[in-house]
Amino acid sequence: MSAFNIQSEGGPSLLFIVLPQLFDKMPFGTIFYILFLLLFLFATVTSSVVMLEINVGNITNQNNSKRAKWSAILGILTFIFGIPSALSYGVMADVHIFGKTFFDAMDFLVSNLLMPFGALCLSLFTGYIFKKALAMEELHLDERTWKQGLFHVWLFLLRFVIPIIIIVVFIAQFM
Repeated sequence: MSAFNIQSEGGPSLLFIVLPQLFDKMPFGTIFYILFLLLFLFATVTSSVVMLEINVGNITNQNNSKRAKWSAILGILTFIFGIPSALSYGVMADVHIFGKTFFDAMDFLVSNLLMPFGALCLSLFTGYIFKKALAMEELHLDERTWKQGLFHVWLFLLRFVIPIIIIVVFIAQFM
């Protein structure tokens, strides 16, 4: 099997079909494969906790009395929405949303619609609504002239250039 064929099969095939075959040909390959899977599991869980924590922190506004409740709610919702994604290349392979598996539909929704929309909203909010003095404080800017100039370039880009680029790229992806 060539390198091109391995890459074209996608992530699940590489992880659960090709890698076991490769590790099987190595001395002590089974042990290394088990260690690899444990490391992969650890990386997945810790990444998930970090992504969950960002949202919990935003919802609770760092109020620790609400943290446990919102951690549980968001964890359960993530788990529930993760099940169809995890089963999209198995049991639910025949279930399609707009011609895509659940995983592919969610990937399209997030990557092509929600992320660009979020970036556009963040750019517009920070450029027009967020107070300049607070932005300067958050960026740890003092009264030095060159830093003020850089801040104004950043603000100009945030207000005018970045929204146009996001809109152009968004439109171009559907042409």
